[in-house]
Amino acid sequence: MRAPILILAMALTTCALRFLPFLVFSKKTPKYIKYLGKVLPSAMIGLLVVYCLKDVDISSGSHGIPELIAGILVVALQAIKRNAVLSILFGTAAYMLLIRI
Repeated sequence: MRAPILILAMALTTCALRFLPFLVFSKKTPKYIKYLGKVLPSAMIGLLVVYCLKDVDISSGSHGIPELIAGILVVALQAIKRNAVLSILFGTAAYMLLIRI
């Protein structure tokens, strides 16, 4: 009986957190929120790239070549196709293939 109550509580909390900004900023969105909306997506992508590449050792093993090739593929596909899902899928597949061969 506890599981349905916990699921309901989590669902209500998630919904409340998602709707709260619309209720708080219903009249006019402040400038700093608009600014954060513009800069945070790029900042998060940069953070994820740094996090993914932080343990690459270019002095041993494959010298970071699979990571470099997969990264270039992701950037190129994103620039050409403008489809994040496609870029991520092909980049991940290329990386997995390159580390296996």
